[in-house]
Amino acid sequence: MAQLSVPVKSLTTSCKFSHIHIPKSAFFSHCLPPFPSFTTKPSLFVQPSYPLSALRYRTLTPCNCNKSDIISQLELGKPEPKGKPEKRVNGIFWIILLNIGVFIADHFFHVNGAKDLYLYHTWPAWYQFVTATFCHANWKHLSSNLFFLYIFGKLVEEEEGNLALWLSYILTGVGANLVSWLVLPRNTVSVGASGAVFGLFTISVLVKMSWDWRKILEVLILGQFVIEKVMEAAQASTSLSGTFHGGYTLQSVNHIAHLSGALVGVLLVWLLSKVPSAPLDQ
Repeated sequence: MAQLSVPVKSLTTSCKFSHIHIPKSAFFSHCLPPFPSFTTKPSLFVQPSYPLSALRYRTLTPCNCNKSDIISQLELGKPEPKGKPEKRVNGIFWIILLNIGVFIADHFFHVNGAKDLYLYHTWPAWYQFVTATFCHANWKHLSSNLFFLYIFGKLVEEEEGNLALWLSYILTGVGANLVSWLVLPRNTVSVGASGAVFGLFTISVLVKMSWDWRKILEVLILGQFVIEKVMEAAQASTSLSGTFHGGYTLQSVNHIAHLSGALVGVLLVWLLSKVPSAPLDQ
């Protein structure tokens, strides 16, 4: 059997093969065992001074690198993922819970003073313009408003933040109630979040509006659906029409509140667009 004829001590020297390139990095110098070196060109037909089987029992130099070193070197220079920071949406759920809580206190537990939160047009208290946006005539009226309130309120909060959601809800709701109080008869009582819903719908559309024909078509389709469904929900309040708290009548479909809430939403977006934003380098 042909074997190699080389000195045993030459096995511990460094590799000098001209056709092998060894990177001179710390990783390879610590993790790879030393290569055998031959001072002369090996001959396959010379009798060696030691058996070839001795090569099988050589002690390899242990690798003193660990998994974390390998991962850190492989991931070195890898760009960190960039993305828009995730915003937690909480405000819309508090508004929904507040609407449900007022409804339960009013219609299930009949809490004293719950009816005082309604907006009575004869001589309203200042706080009724706010509290009436959290009151509803019946469950159908509430459930429909909550459905659209969640959709458009969540869009506004994700885009503009928690504070902007609360301000948009209150300002559009108060604006809708104020216009209703100025226009409707004095023997009317107004309740519902429909004005605020239309305001949030308008704001959610305008803050993302572009002249893309697909966006415009989406707004037209969604807007027509919202108007139709909210008006159907408002008609559910006709069950309370007639005598109510000393001769008051509940407005069945408050179109004035719907339109004025949407207009207040447009006004808010227009006013905010006039506010100069801070430079990015500050």
